[in-house]
Amino acid sequence: MKKYILGLFAVAVISSCVSQQERAMRSADKEFILKAANENFAKKKWKNALALYDRLANLVAGTDDFPNVGFNTAYANYYDKSYKLAGHQFKNFAVSFPKDPRAEEAAYMSALCYYEGSMDYNLDQSSTELAINELQEFLNNYPNSERSKNISQLIDELSYKLEFKAYENGKQYYKMGEYKAATVALENVLEDFPSTKLRSKIYDYIMKSRYELAMKSVYNLKDERIESALTYTKLVEKELPNTEYAKTAADLRAKLEKEKENFAVVKKQTEARMAVLTARQKKEADKLAAKDKTEQQIKDQISNEKKAMQLQRDSAALKTPPPAATFKIQR
Repeated sequence: MKKYILGLFAVAVISSCVSQQERAMRSADKEFILKAANENFAKKKWKNALALYDRLANLVAGTDDFPNVGFNTAYANYYDKSYKLAGHQFKNFAVSFPKDPRAEEAAYMSALCYYEGSMDYNLDQSSTELAINELQEFLNNYPNSERSKNISQLIDELSYKLEFKAYENGKQYYKMGEYKAATVALENVLEDFPSTKLRSKIYDYIMKSRYELAMKSVYNLKDERIESALTYTKLVEKELPNTEYAKTAADLRAKLEKEKENFAVVKKQTEARMAVLTARQKKEADKLAAKDKTEQQIKDQISNEKKAMQLQRDSAALKTPPPAATFKIQR
């Protein structure tokens, strides 16, 4: 019997809560809706609170309740993980009510919402860049705030995410065998993030990329790429002494020096063959030119003889007098 009564009581409570939400959703009484919305907010029933706050937006416009509704709506969306919408609402609050004691908190929460909306490093990072800008804006507007310390930490975290994505892109080029693209991408990381914590790993992949590019290079670029790779191994040893990367650099440099020696032999042999081929081609060209010259001389001689014969015919025609006039005697 006792259990039955408790069960009825629980059903009655639940029914009462549901009916209150439904009555508030149908009601036009601002005070009743506001009370129900705030109770849902206090009980962390974010979706119910948001449904009612949405109805209140026009009802409280221009009243003292308007800032509270806007502020609570932003927080309810934040806790409901609608970070983009919450960030927009917090920012509107900070701009619309700059003298409100909660303006700094709203600005901070706006920046925090953008931080929460930052995507994983392997996805599009436009949200991360936007978050960094918003966090930096908070630092600019509230440089002496206690929250600034936390904001700086969040900016560092987001910046590292951008660094890591750029590093992973360069490393992916290396794994795909696109060594030139890998070198360019990783060098850009060093330029864009001069204080990166990934410097040693980036050096390593650039060095390996230059090594592979040199070893697999086309003939005309072989010398240049070998020298470039050798120079980089020395840089790694200088910048990262007594590390595994320095050891790798020494190993690669030994292989590059050997490749340089082998290529010097190949280059000498190739140049010798090219010299022989060039001489042969020149000889053939000279022979062909001589033949062409002989044929042209014959053609010129024939042409000159024809001209001479024509000249003789023309001269004979000029020296022969015209026949005398013939007159008939009339009878």
